[in-house]
Amino acid sequence: MGVVVGLGLGIGLLLIWSAFVLPRSTTSAPARRPGRLARLLAAAGLSEVSVTGLLLLCAFSAVVAAMVVQVVTGTAPISFVFAVMGAYLPVAVVGGRARRRQREFAEVWPEAIDNLASAVRAGLSLPDALAGLATRGPEPLRDAFAAFALDYQVTGRFSDCLDRLKVALSDPVGDRVVEGLRIAREVGGGELGRLLRHLSGYLRDEQRTRSELEARQAWTINGARLAVSAPWLVLLFMSSQPDVIGRYRSSAGVVVLAVGAVLCVGAYRIMMRIGRLPTERRILS
Repeated sequence: MGVVVGLGLGIGLLLIWSAFVLPRSTTSAPARRPGRLARLLAAAGLSEVSVTGLLLLCAFSAVVAAMVVQVVTGTAPISFVFAVMGAYLPVAVVGGRARRRQREFAEVWPEAIDNLASAVRAGLSLPDALAGLATRGPEPLRDAFAAFALDYQVTGRFSDCLDRLKVALSDPVGDRVVEGLRIAREVGGGELGRLLRHLSGYLRDEQRTRSELEARQAWTINGARLAVSAPWLVLLFMSSQPDVIGRYRSSAGVVVLAVGAVLCVGAYRIMMRIGRLPTERRILS
């Protein structure tokens, strides 16, 4: 009996001590938001590529650019400048792919919503109508909805499947569509068809307006790219004149390269900001 009392007393004292000494967690840790490069890879449809892989590619591109320019010019400062450009090249390619993917999705979303509205009007449930987009929907969206169909077939959790669909799409328009469907599913009622028709019409008008504005602003963006690349192309062409290119090995030449690089980057950023249209942000992601 004494052993039992002693054991109970010891356990009680241990619990009291742990309550004051050991750290406690009353709430779960908030989910860590993906970094900028991770979001860029997801928007480009390259979620299977890790950020580390992209950084390694940037480093490899920088080394290759530096070696090539060093062989051509024999000038270390110029090689360093082109190494920085080479390091940024993979990020620029991924960013361009993300923008093209977003424009492609914006063009096909009205068709997908019309298809979804027709399926709902024909009597299909909302999950079945979404799964049907894997075969009847626009080609760019089929892979994401095929993954949704398989996910819903396995789990049967509509809300969780919508969350994973948003991650697979990584598209601002897709976020609006998914959240609208989530609300329609939770609220219920017969307004789903009208909501989808209104959303389709709104997206068509928005895409038409954005396409016109992008066509008018294209000259600004192309002019900025041409203006920022021209001095460095001239610098490469000058590599055939060793007496001229050799001047950049001096301290004054390094200063000229540094100031020129800063001015080019600053002017390019200003021109891109002037010519860039407002980008739509993702919601509830």
